[in-house]
Amino acid sequence: MDNEPNQEPSRMQRHNEQPTSGNKGGNGHRRFHPWRWFWGIVIVLVLVIVGFGAMAYHNINSASNKAYKSAGITKARDTQSVLKSKKPISIMFLGTDTGALGRTDKGRTDTIMIATINPRTKKMLLVSLPRDTMTDIAGYPQDSPAKINAAYSYGGVGTTIKTVQNLLNIPIDYYALLNMGGLEKAINEVGGVTVTSPLTFNYEGASFVKGQTYHMNGSTALKFSRMRYDDPQNDYGRQTRQRLVVQALFRKSISVQTVLNPSFLNSIANESQTDLTSSDLVKLASSYRSSTKDMTTDHMQGQGQMINGQSFEVVGSSEKQRVTNEIRKSLDLSAKTDE
Repeated sequence: MDNEPNQEPSRMQRHNEQPTSGNKGGNGHRRFHPWRWFWGIVIVLVLVIVGFGAMAYHNINSASNKAYKSAGITKARDTQSVLKSKKPISIMFLGTDTGALGRTDKGRTDTIMIATINPRTKKMLLVSLPRDTMTDIAGYPQDSPAKINAAYSYGGVGTTIKTVQNLLNIPIDYYALLNMGGLEKAINEVGGVTVTSPLTFNYEGASFVKGQTYHMNGSTALKFSRMRYDDPQNDYGRQTRQRLVVQALFRKSISVQTVLNPSFLNSIANESQTDLTSSDLVKLASSYRSSTKDMTTDHMQGQGQMINGQSFEVVGSSEKQRVTNEIRKSLDLSAKTDE
């Protein structure tokens, strides 16, 4: 795929780089595969107005109003004050496994990512949390510890926010959620995406050859992105393919024609929800625009363990503290350790 340079020899990677497969990370170079299902879609709702301003305002306003849903909890801090004061903000992005392949149940959040946007440093940070991270679910001590992606099935977005805040000692200011069905619809709305396959495989009737470039509709892109167990890198390889698809979608989504297309925006709004209002988006556009151009990524690294018959990612205290420090620093907050 063009514009995909090799791995950068630093622990965190720029958003326009393709991660190499293999090693999960460790004390050396950290490897991160952040681009899951929702990212290219939700980023349109959150950031496309940043790129096109008033020209797209009315379409964005309509779509964001349709997607709006309160988290139903009292936030850790006054989010309106944060925006008004132009302080760094955090947004939790969630991807659910509903809305595709006939799924209609509530599902779990198989993607959890924390984004911070800092207008002072003009930088954006994305940190991914493993979906199988073992943690206590906020408000459900009798069912803890459990996998972090179960928080959504227990108590929805509010419970997920509280669980992540408790785990990492960080404030979550806003959230945005997308189900997998939304990705398929959005790809079809932009006329498909063009992606080069990083490996050869067959999945659900679709065939791909390493090094060959394909123009995919939504259904084929889902198949390309979903295969896991035949990938030598397992879930890490799947995340790489998901990242390729979403990057391709993002490139097409930020065009003027797409932004002005109500059908595309409605396809996003119908498959997503967020507590960012149209007014919040305007504030992001006016005060945080330049901060989205310099983006770095990281992930929280766990170790796979079988506990009571379940497979968990167990995150050590030093790694959890590292991620906490990184996110709090990006929010211009003082360091905070577990009590």
